[in-house]
Amino acid sequence: MLVRCVPRCANKLKAPACRPLFQTTKPQCRRFSMPSQGAPQSAALSQSGMLAPFVSELDRIAPSFKINGAQIRVLQTPSEFYETLKDKIRGAEKRIFLSTLYIGKSEKELIATLQQTLRAKPHVKLSILTDALRGTREAPEPSCASLLAALVNEFGPDRVEIRMYHTPNLTGLRKQYIPKRINEGWGLQHMKLYGVDDEIILSGANLSGDYFTNRQDRYHLFSSKDITQYFSNLHGAVASLSFLVEPDQSPSGFTLAWPDTNSAVSPLQNPKQFVAESTSLLAGLIFPKTAPLTSMDQTPPEKRDTLVYPLAQFSQLLDPDTSTELPAISHILSTLSSPQYAKSSWTFTAGYFNPAPSLTRLLLSTASTNNTVITASPQANGFYQSPGVSGLLPGAYTLLARRFLRQVHQQKLESSTVLREWRKGTIGEPGGWTYHAKGLWVTLPENKGTAITVIGSSNYTKRSYSLDLEANALIVTENEDLKRRLADEQRWLMENSTITTRDDFARTERRVGFRVRAAMAIVRLVGGAL
Repeated sequence: MLVRCVPRCANKLKAPACRPLFQTTKPQCRRFSMPSQGAPQSAALSQSGMLAPFVSELDRIAPSFKINGAQIRVLQTPSEFYETLKDKIRGAEKRIFLSTLYIGKSEKELIATLQQTLRAKPHVKLSILTDALRGTREAPEPSCASLLAALVNEFGPDRVEIRMYHTPNLTGLRKQYIPKRINEGWGLQHMKLYGVDDEIILSGANLSGDYFTNRQDRYHLFSSKDITQYFSNLHGAVASLSFLVEPDQSPSGFTLAWPDTNSAVSPLQNPKQFVAESTSLLAGLIFPKTAPLTSMDQTPPEKRDTLVYPLAQFSQLLDPDTSTELPAISHILSTLSSPQYAKSSWTFTAGYFNPAPSLTRLLLSTASTNNTVITASPQANGFYQSPGVSGLLPGAYTLLARRFLRQVHQQKLESSTVLREWRKGTIGEPGGWTYHAKGLWVTLPENKGTAITVIGSSNYTKRSYSLDLEANALIVTENEDLKRRLADEQRWLMENSTITTRDDFARTERRVGFRVRAAMAIVRLVGGAL
């Protein structure tokens, strides 16, 4: 069994008086200086001055690490993501930890790459965390669980640990009668953390063939021991709240066990107690004053020009909810409502366009201009022409996008905010891609590059903020090269998108029928979410 770095009760961790992580001399808790009250206007508009209102509050919301912008590599395509991931796995010397919704049941090449490393390097250990509902959907036919159980069979439980998280929201009669595929609407393990030794890729991509070939997402590689260790701790904590996959001789090829060493009772046995014990474990990990931070990066302090705030949304596991993602993003958008940011701009993207109502209000309340929302066209939606109820989802997201444009119109923001639909062919046809990217970029006044961005698993929906487990990183940078590369990332995504207006949604072929509206209502009625 892999040794975890997370104690059972993380809230017992002692916080240092002031984190010494980013300095070698006297403590310095504020990283970007606020201009003094009597400072000239030019100083107030400097980059550091413009960033200070964001940072001062973010420091109270989430833990952070200060690195150099060159330690972040922005990947562009699914194939670049896949090849980079495989290269990192081949080069592993100590550990590999992968948190994802699922690994495709036919991903033989990825499994072979893991096997190659484990066979060649006996000291490397592997930990994989997926979702139990998604990972066992096809059982007893071949599934994610049966694919991964074979790794335990070959290398043993001392070197390979496979965990599957099960939501406490789906138990009893609800679990018994709600069909597979639909049951995933009650909460999933949705983090996408791909760590190898002292580097980690944060993404919204899962580990299956389409995400490696023709499903556009975002991917940032962080070369930082401290950031990697933080997310390794987070991975280990959720793994200790998850079922253990064990190989067996049954038709499915696996069983799900709940070890006595887990950090809580089973969510299927006692959901309320499970949440209480999960809160004791997780709250201390994500709160800035108690988060266990390391100081292993060798970057000189004078070259640390970029702050990285790890964000976690664990609403279903925290009572009270002390998640950090929604408060952090809400703070970013609220700050942009100040008149001093009138010449700033933002880009927001989500493949499944259904932002939480509070975020929609904040997006439309900023003082920013030249703002852009990017979402998938119906033909680039992963559920396009899908069989069953899921085939109604592209229509549902079309309806939600149309409602968003209605709000833009009602608030007279059409000159400052546009909606763009991303399309590269038609999924299911030769050359067709789907769109799964999500994130937020902020460009400050008088700047050409992106100073703030959010990367990770969240879809920014009501579901993300109440049902799923999400992990993200909020980047705040003064590094000019990184700002340029983040701006390039927006440009890549824009290349396959076109502006969509209310007139476009009024066309006959874009109208949404009664079945879609009824399905949306039913999902809300029984407690699930899109």
